[in-house]
Amino acid sequence: MWSRRQSRLRRVACGVEELRCRRREREADALSSALRKARREQQLVSKRLLREDPEEAVGEDAATILGETEIQQFLRLAQRGTEEKEREKALVTLRRGLQHLETQQTFIRSVLEGSMRTLVGLLTCNRALLQLEAARCLHELSHSEQSAVAEACLPATSYLLTYLCGHSSDFIELCLYTLGNLIVESGAVRRQLLPQGIIPALASCIQSPHVAVLEAVGYALSQLLQAKEAPEEIIPSILNSTMPQHMLQLMQPGPKLNPGVAVEFAWCLHYIICSQVNNTLLITHGALSTLGLLLLDLAEVVQRTEDAGLELLACPVIRCLSNLLTEVAVEDVGGQMQLQDERVVAALFILLEFFLQKQPRLLPEGLWLLNNLTANSPTSCTSLLSLDLVEPLLQLLSLSNVVSILVLTVLCNVAEKGPAYCQRLWPGPLLPCLLNTVTFSDTEVVGQSLELLQLLFFYQPEAAQAFLQQSGLQALERHQEEVQLQDRVHALQQIALHS
Repeated sequence: MWSRRQSRLRRVACGVEELRCRRREREADALSSALRKARREQQLVSKRLLREDPEEAVGEDAATILGETEIQQFLRLAQRGTEEKEREKALVTLRRGLQHLETQQTFIRSVLEGSMRTLVGLLTCNRALLQLEAARCLHELSHSEQSAVAEACLPATSYLLTYLCGHSSDFIELCLYTLGNLIVESGAVRRQLLPQGIIPALASCIQSPHVAVLEAVGYALSQLLQAKEAPEEIIPSILNSTMPQHMLQLMQPGPKLNPGVAVEFAWCLHYIICSQVNNTLLITHGALSTLGLLLLDLAEVVQRTEDAGLELLACPVIRCLSNLLTEVAVEDVGGQMQLQDERVVAALFILLEFFLQKQPRLLPEGLWLLNNLTANSPTSCTSLLSLDLVEPLLQLLSLSNVVSILVLTVLCNVAEKGPAYCQRLWPGPLLPCLLNTVTFSDTEVVGQSLELLQLLFFYQPEAAQAFLQQSGLQALERHQEEVQLQDRVHALQQIALHS
């Protein structure tokens, strides 16, 4: 009898290990898919337009479409007018005309006639007001939907880069946003700017004391990081610079944290992490510590404000943490922020509740982080149980198949830690919920439910007996003919019957 029981335990134990390996492989595939999706999302062109002049609202409506003759006329007047005010006014009129797509197209067609050369000449003249208006004209062009505009602006980009070393924070900000708009659009612009030193220039600007400049640096850098060649040609240079340390410093929670700046650099960090060039270096620089503290801070803010903009920062922070945790086990974080601290799990649930109420699309992001926290961390699983968070998790099962799969995966992470963990999962609402999810039509949801049941039956035999008493076998029968589920259904039936 002893040997037969020993044999049975050994056979089922292998099954548990097999389940664990199979789920890890599936999660690795899911991670690769998530990273690929994140990379695809990076390619979405996003441009920004600065219009801070109070007259702009009137000017935009009143601006007329300019023809080629008018464009050349205003440029000549700006270049050769007798009074500076008259020259500046000509550029203002041109800038407002460039708010129209038709004027932009005409301007680009007239580039061969010297329009860009004239504009660059005004950009580099020794009259500050004319320089500023010329830069604003370029900024309007950089925001164009026409892909040809970026390459037409190519002659100006070197000068815009040079002006990043200037003294006017407003002018630097304008140059940064213009460069950011052009970088994301044109490989030719990037090929010109990279050898000319755009990365060192951004590394210098990131040390600016001006918040508006820092936010603009984050924007320009995030645009640069979206280039398809970024993992090979851009990110290694950034990681070899001082920028990662400065980025993390600007994301440190505290009275000096600026949400706008933090959002920009959180997305920059997300793009870098998705490249998987050298995430270990980021961890060495304290990325996990910074992100963990920022998560705690966000949860605290959520509790005292209704600000719907918080998700702009929460989303990249959660993504960064989730992806970094695939590089290192939670328990191996060492002297950095103790991510196995139950405060992190509690903070994440506060954010999940916020997402549920305000931004349901972000629930899978938070649950994916919870999955990565609990996957290899008994401490995080213990926190989940000691804080009585299983029931709130189960309440999410009815929201969507994606959410259901993630919730069940997290619970599998807890159950696979052994008898003590399954004992704390049982009794409670878990079994009725699983009996319900087994009736779902989605194969992945059902498959994940079966794996959780198998772990629970192995470590907590009373659960198998309750399953039988509550017509569990009948619930399984509907999936006996489904190819993807047949083996797991059969295995679970045998375990339940022989428990």
